Amino acid sequence: MSGHSKWATTKRQKAVVDAKRGALFTKIGNQIAIAARSGTDPTMNPSLAMVLEKARLANMPKANIERAIARVADKNAAALIEETYEAYGPGGIGIIIEVATDNKNRTMPEVRHTLEKNGGRMADPGSVMFQFTRKGVIFTESKGDEVMMAALDAGAEDVTDEEDGTTIYTASGDLAKVREGLIAAGYEIKEAELKYVPNNEVEVEGDTAEKVEKILDAIDDLDDVVAVHTNAA
Repeated sequence: MSGHSKWATTKRQKAVVDAKRGALFTKIGNQIAIAARSGTDPTMNPSLAMVLEKARLANMPKANIERAIARVADKNAAALIEETYEAYGPGGIGIIIEVATDNKNRTMPEVRHTLEKNGGRMADPGSVMFQFTRKGVIFTESKGDEVMMAALDAGAEDVTDEEDGTTIYTASGDLAKVREGLIAAGYEIKEAELKYVPNNEVEVEGDTAEKVEKILDAIDDLDDVVAVHTNAA
């Protein structure tokens, strides 16, 4: 999973810039509004608790967080719709694009145009998805055997060393449990969310790697896009 992690590392670095210009706040706000549908109390709603932690790490203003949660009770607020698009990119890579939108008729053409402008194309439903598995992904800046053992003891499926920390993979239903176990063991969690993890990776290098990074950044920059996943390595 190291190739997948390379793109994840790039995105973590990019998130710092996004937060400064407010783009990340829009994306997190949409995630909060969606998670809050299952309950506005984070102590009873693990999904909301994880997104609120993400907001805290991004230094998202409290007022923004409160507005996002309030959308659940606001009958006049446009309903957010979750959509998942599948696509192919340069070098034949697979791309999964998760969006949260109040207007599918706006969002899909934007995604399609961005793909085509950067050497990609939309794919038929199911033609890319089978190459990925939905997993919990946790990132901590801690490294070493101790964090690996703590993760496995908490129920993690796999642990990968990264240049900037450790990535921990869990079954989709075990994400909250493993996250809580690591926090209880004294580790600071920088990221904990569900992602589409590639079953196998597609090696890209040289000009193709540059094109891949460009298309992934362009898609991620769209306001309605919540997450982008790829099997590029």
